Amino acid sequence: MKLLFKKVTLVDPEKLTLRNSDVLVEDGKILRVEKGISAKAKKIEGEDCFILPGLFDMHVHLREPGREDEEDIESGSKAAVSGGFTSVACMPNTDPPLDNPPAIEWVKRRAKEVGLIDVFPLGAISKGLKGETLTEIGRLLKAGAVAFSDDGKGIQNARLMRLAMDYAKGFDALLILHEEDEALSGEGQVHEGFYSTILGLKGIPSLSETVMLTRDILLAQLTECRVHFTHLSTRESVEIIRRAKEEGLKISCDVTPHHLLLSHDSLLNYDTNLKVKPPLRTRDDMEALQEGIAEGFIDAIASDHAPHAREEKEVEFEKASFGIVGLETTLPLLFTELVEKKIVSFPELIRKLSLNPFRILKLPFKNVNPGEDANLVLFDPTEKSKVDPSLFRSKSTNTPFKGWEVSGKVKWVFSHGKLVFEEGAFSSE
Repeated sequence: MKLLFKKVTLVDPEKLTLRNSDVLVEDGKILRVEKGISAKAKKIEGEDCFILPGLFDMHVHLREPGREDEEDIESGSKAAVSGGFTSVACMPNTDPPLDNPPAIEWVKRRAKEVGLIDVFPLGAISKGLKGETLTEIGRLLKAGAVAFSDDGKGIQNARLMRLAMDYAKGFDALLILHEEDEALSGEGQVHEGFYSTILGLKGIPSLSETVMLTRDILLAQLTECRVHFTHLSTRESVEIIRRAKEEGLKISCDVTPHHLLLSHDSLLNYDTNLKVKPPLRTRDDMEALQEGIAEGFIDAIASDHAPHAREEKEVEFEKASFGIVGLETTLPLLFTELVEKKIVSFPELIRKLSLNPFRILKLPFKNVNPGEDANLVLFDPTEKSKVDPSLFRSKSTNTPFKGWEVSGKVKWVFSHGKLVFEEGAFSSE
């Protein structure tokens, strides 16, 4: 099949540019990227559309094995494609966890069977995610793990954290850290502050994040280990990261769409879809995260896609599970709330959703260039809609963004040389 995308705007996250172009694709290969292409091919008029490289969400929970009622690799892959993502890194807190080579190999094999996107498994740092004994990092790397995390839990034992960094340094492996001092957060449900008080809910102080973040930055400085800090949520964390980068530490970080766009004053109706960890913080924290994105020292945006069954969310707030889904809403929400409001340029946003995650994980990035396998997304920014969870490809619908008006829709997706999504439908459907 030969396809010609006419008069599109090409988004280049490497050069941070936008340029008008045609893009010719044949049998999954990008043949030409230039203006005025004439060829015998199916033409897709894209005068108002953008072509992006396939996006990469470096923090998702696919739930398989163990909780296939919430999500599995196939449904998660479809949710990813619907949102413009052709690669994801999946967290190891499955049941059983990804703490041994056969488990890593199984995820890779299952993702290949589904065949829609690249699924890069993360290995657990500690066995059973218990924070007591290290996994065999070298063997997990050989099996296909691309980094290591105990996400959902901060490693409370400083000695074990140092040992993990020492071992990871020996393999040049990346640790992705959830920063939470559980002694400080306790049984907290929401950010500790004005709204936790008036709502009568137990609070999680900002200090629970910044104390652990400070400890682990000092350990990273000592061990020279590569460390990535995920889902930052506070102004203090932003400032700590800024100073550490100025000192030349080998660190990187990401933030989620929900921490960029929501604050704890949204909790007044006790919507359990707003229950996340780390919790939604203050408007000042939210603005600090947006400033970090605009200034460029927050490296990536990751959804922390965390599907949950309805019965885990439709309960009293204290009993509800933490987490929201995000693969299908990230791009249109951020385009609407960050790009259209001129907080960040579109190429810079796409850099944080594609190029930078690949760089952080030391994986090859494929831009929209002649000779490459087609790994691209056609995104129409003119199409307006409201977030409708009933249309999600994910098995779960736990989003706080229901009813939000957004600009932009993913129209076509090529994933590593295969046309997998066309005008809202999967090629296999």
